[in-house]
Amino acid sequence: MTNIQTLLRPHIADMPPYHPILPFEVLSEQLGIPADRIIKLDANENPYGPLPQVRAALAELPYAHIYPDPESRLLRAALADYHHVPAENLLAGAGADELIDLVMRVFLNPGDAIINCPPTFGMYPFDADVNNAQTISIPRHSDFSLDIESLELATRKYSPKLLFVTSPNNPDGGLIPRGDLDRLLALPVMVVLDEAYVEFAPPGTSRMREVVERENLIVLRTFSKWAGLAGLRVGFGAFPGWLMPHLWKVKQPYNVSVAASVAARVSLESAGELGEVGARLIAERERMVGLLRAIPWLEVFPSQANFVLCRVKARKAGRDAAQVKAELAREGILIRYFEKPGLRDCVRISVGRGEETDRVVEALVKIGNHGNS
Repeated sequence: MTNIQTLLRPHIADMPPYHPILPFEVLSEQLGIPADRIIKLDANENPYGPLPQVRAALAELPYAHIYPDPESRLLRAALADYHHVPAENLLAGAGADELIDLVMRVFLNPGDAIINCPPTFGMYPFDADVNNAQTISIPRHSDFSLDIESLELATRKYSPKLLFVTSPNNPDGGLIPRGDLDRLLALPVMVVLDEAYVEFAPPGTSRMREVVERENLIVLRTFSKWAGLAGLRVGFGAFPGWLMPHLWKVKQPYNVSVAASVAARVSLESAGELGEVGARLIAERERMVGLLRAIPWLEVFPSQANFVLCRVKARKAGRDAAQVKAELAREGILIRYFEKPGLRDCVRISVGRGEETDRVVEALVKIGNHGNS
């Protein structure tokens, strides 16, 4: 009798799983701490959540029983007006994550290559594995800047179809200098620029409007961070005109829910208020950086996102980065630790409200005092 498990695609059977953070309610139960006492700074979520008018619109949602528009016409029109990019070049998705996978399904045959620049967002190699593609990793420099020369060499050597870069980068928050990105765009490869955190960077950072002029640039964006809609899963991408018909062919027809579309559109209508929330988070980020830099056993990296990466100097702290994360968790403070090359001595702290920053810093100072006692 045939072993039914042999029907599974071999590369799926062999691939490692992606490890997202645990859900909020699960963490609350595991820690034995009520949810309202937990400070959650491990997923770069907006601590203020959706705007009140977004919550009101969701409460009055009239057509939840009707399938959504498969082309998200109203949302794409609103995005076009706000970003000054033609709607014909825009595609909405269930978060930018869906669009990362969609791009790979359109371009990659089994065995084709992508280039990844770790440490960075983990979905790029994960989705490459799902699509049975190979990932060529070109590590960043010690300051997390891109190794442009090595990327140019790798493109010539491996002939990848896709090159994924993130600006601001996750987990360090650094920007790609304009000249560096221009060098990448001169290569014979599709450049996928993930701008999930660009609303927290200086004005003029985004390269999205250039998609109309360039054949090899894709820009991805999300409503999860700046608009506080992470739980609704809505993002979008700007794509060259020649690519759009092929994306439409393979996109799931009802991928953006009615609720997500309404929330995103109301957020765009209230972009001025969202800008004020963003400015508040940027100011809090800078305050948090100053407080963290006063802790002698932390090396704090500059950030243009809504999080800050810190390297733990284990000898001075009396414990390593993983232990720092665990000790904060016991206090009900959740931050991110990555057990990956280049990050094993680092923790990432999302920007929260002012009182949350104060509690994190107080707990870190306490850890340092105990480590030196």
